[in-house]
Amino acid sequence: MVKNMPKAVLIIISLLLFSYAQEQTPPPGGTPKDFNLPQKKSFSLENGLKITLVPFGTVPKVDVRLVVRVGKINEQEDEVGLADLTTDFFKEGTQTRSAKDIAEQAAQIGGEINVSTGPDQTSVGGVSLSEFAPQLIELLADILQNPNFPQTELARLKKDYIRQLSIEKSRPQSQAMERFRKLLYPAHPYGRIYPDEELIDSYDINRIKDFYSKNFSAKITHLYVVGLFDENKVEITIRDNLSGWNTGHKHLELVPEPVSQRKIHLIDRPEAPQSTIIIGLPVIDPSHEDYIALQVTDALLGGSFASRITSNIREDKGYTYSPRSSVSTRYRDSFWMQQADVAMEFTGASLKEIFYEIDRLQNQPPAEDELQGIKNYLAGVFVLQNSSRTGIIDQLSFLDLHGLPDSYLTNYVMENWFSR
Repeated sequence: MVKNMPKAVLIIISLLLFSYAQEQTPPPGGTPKDFNLPQKKSFSLENGLKITLVPFGTVPKVDVRLVVRVGKINEQEDEVGLADLTTDFFKEGTQTRSAKDIAEQAAQIGGEINVSTGPDQTSVGGVSLSEFAPQLIELLADILQNPNFPQTELARLKKDYIRQLSIEKSRPQSQAMERFRKLLYPAHPYGRIYPDEELIDSYDINRIKDFYSKNFSAKITHLYVVGLFDENKVEITIRDNLSGWNTGHKHLELVPEPVSQRKIHLIDRPEAPQSTIIIGLPVIDPSHEDYIALQVTDALLGGSFASRITSNIREDKGYTYSPRSSVSTRYRDSFWMQQADVAMEFTGASLKEIFYEIDRLQNQPPAEDELQGIKNYLAGVFVLQNSSRTGIIDQLSFLDLHGLPDSYLTNYVMENWFSR
């Protein structure tokens, strides 16, 4: 099991609607299979930009993704939401392409463009038919290096952002998570999830341009190309379109010191017939030797359909429809969290059973067949997740973020298999 797992917990409770579901028997786990990382070629440009090329699959398509070590971690206290708003502009045009041009050119090569921003990374990626890989790379390089930030689109993008925030923050699960993160990271960007409407409305084009120019550069960017493609043409296109990007600086390292305390926090929602429960605590991050064992522990406790908490409060008691636990990771940081939406009259009983299962797993080793079933399940899911172009990029990006060797992927099934 995981060494020295802290016992301190944080609890958030909010109230909402509830529904029951019929009991179902989870399927048995399968036999684990080894994961083989496809052969890859890695190199860097003189400006520091890193490239990984992975020939993969038989379908004539290619996935390309530029991952930049920029995210919410780069926001100051008065810049919450600025990273999201900045990257919202990436599909609104470049210095030589309009938003319409971007959409049409992506469609013409049989693909689409996706932009996303997380706690530590921003991704600008897309997919196309294999023969158009150079055109896709050229398009993505232009989007990332030369965003135009048209003033005419600012009001619309801010209005859309505020509308999305209003919807998101109306959900009890979001309200609970916002409080949980603030309690866990009171003085860190990881603890600031949602900006105020007034703050978003205050951002102007100059503020957005400044955030982009200060944070985005070649040295903190990694380009992944996975699928079927002409390696020579792809490499020439990369060098032609990305060698001139400014080198920039090293990525920001701001490792948090999460707060761990045994305490209950309530968000009152009068007359609501359901409670949202979040129980969580800081845990080890992926760079720790016991991280895979932590994933097994999570799946055994609450992170799989066959887990103990799910079996207890869903299958046996019928308190909830879909309880779940997970390990959420960021750079040099992780927390474990159990969430459940339960009928309000069963709130106390649900908490009692969740803590019972936590204490039982800490004090009593699981039976061999139970543990082996969970490990089979995790090994199977791992191999399945890595059986696609997108999955391979996700895993390689994960290694890059956390500074892990390739052996983390190639040894994952065996490490999982022998973890105890």
